[in-house]
Amino acid sequence: MLSEEQDVEQRGEVLRQFDPGRKALIIASVMLVLVVSALLPWAGGSPGWEVLTGQTDPTLKVGLLPRLFAINSTIVGLGFGALALITRRWGAAFLAGVAGLVVTFEGMIAIWSRQTSGHTGPGFGLVLAVVCMAVLAIQWMRIVWSRD
Repeated sequence: MLSEEQDVEQRGEVLRQFDPGRKALIIASVMLVLVVSALLPWAGGSPGWEVLTGQTDPTLKVGLLPRLFAINSTIVGLGFGALALITRRWGAAFLAGVAGLVVTFEGMIAIWSRQTSGHTGPGFGLVLAVVCMAVLAIQWMRIVWSRD
């Protein structure tokens, strides 16, 4: 038999963890699509990885917002998401969900900035990355809200 203290400690450990079930497959798949979106055009003919690393053609005038979105979507979408999937901690899932919502709005502003720049509009890769971030944020928030 466990002492009352050990029982309370074990229940606390269970409450801090989550089981994503089938959502883990969805999240991992969307994370893969997010990586693939970095290979597609984001601004003009420049793929997302060039926007991320700052190696785009200066004549495209990509600006700060798409680059900021590229950096944050990589950190949040891939980094925080992987951390939450690996550790299965509720706090990491909450962080991935809330940060994912913020980065999604940041991505929508990045699309808007490309549309109003007077240069080439947003590429398919940028739009796909924003959709991926929205799906990831929704999936993480569903896990967070399902906490018992």
